[in-house]
Amino acid sequence: MIRAFLTVAILLAAAWHASVAQDLAPRAYVITPVHWNAVILTYSYYNGNLDFDGAVPINDATASASIPVFSLFHGMNFFGRSANFVVALPYGVANFHGSVLGSETNVYRSGLWDSVWRLSVNLKGGPAMEPREFAHWKQKTIIGASLKVVAPTGQYDSTKLINNGNNRWAFKPEIGLSRRWGHWMVDAYTGVWFYTTNPKFFSQNQYNPGITTRSQDPVGSFEGHLSYDVRQRLWASLDGNYWFGGTISMNGISNPATRQSSSRLGGTLSVPFTKHSSLKFSYSDGAYVRYGGNFQNVSIAWQYSWFGRPR
Repeated sequence: MIRAFLTVAILLAAAWHASVAQDLAPRAYVITPVHWNAVILTYSYYNGNLDFDGAVPINDATASASIPVFSLFHGMNFFGRSANFVVALPYGVANFHGSVLGSETNVYRSGLWDSVWRLSVNLKGGPAMEPREFAHWKQKTIIGASLKVVAPTGQYDSTKLINNGNNRWAFKPEIGLSRRWGHWMVDAYTGVWFYTTNPKFFSQNQYNPGITTRSQDPVGSFEGHLSYDVRQRLWASLDGNYWFGGTISMNGISNPATRQSSSRLGGTLSVPFTKHSSLKFSYSDGAYVRYGGNFQNVSIAWQYSWFGRPR
């Protein structure tokens, strides 16, 4: 019985967090002038099923989550190249329902999620520029690199099956390309997620009085976007991604059933409504899910931007 519950726990936790982590971000490598700043408030809603492909005795598993996120963006000069730094602080309210080993189960969670930190540097096509220079610059081909870090700052209780935080660090180095042809733009990114070990996963409870470690293999990802500028700051895009890998191990023993192979498709619309602010609407859905969450996602983001350096 203990082993069965541990297997259920690892699959459920992996399926949920893997699904919401693979976001779609069009124009992630488009550059801005140095000392360009923005505050972004995002609300995302996820709703759908958790698919275990018969690997464990969980039936009719569903989940929904409301996730507001506060983000700060800062453009800067990095050894003569355009660069930017972003920090995001999410808060999640989630509900889970399913039949686990024949028993109906409902779980509610509310609290801070793990914070996200990202540094992006342009490698080709966009030197660091002041606003006057940037106003006359025309994008052609941009190649950039980024490092995204997810810090274990979310709320975590090792005795619980589902948590807001992951109690581990995650790192994603990525290479991105952005190419413009008139009003059209194509973006393509590829990266790999690396994870540290969670030293205390679903431990010291009635199902597992001991301590269980949880580790995860790297997850490779590809992402692509095709967007069109209607006019300045008003654009729309078609978005898609694919990710694979991420087999989970408990106490050094891997579980092949947790290997992911999934993709999402969606669209994004960005609409300016004042000189400094804009709204971004996005929608995505699971296109192919071998294992994990098959969710619909609706997001709206308000952005306020300005130029200026700290004084």
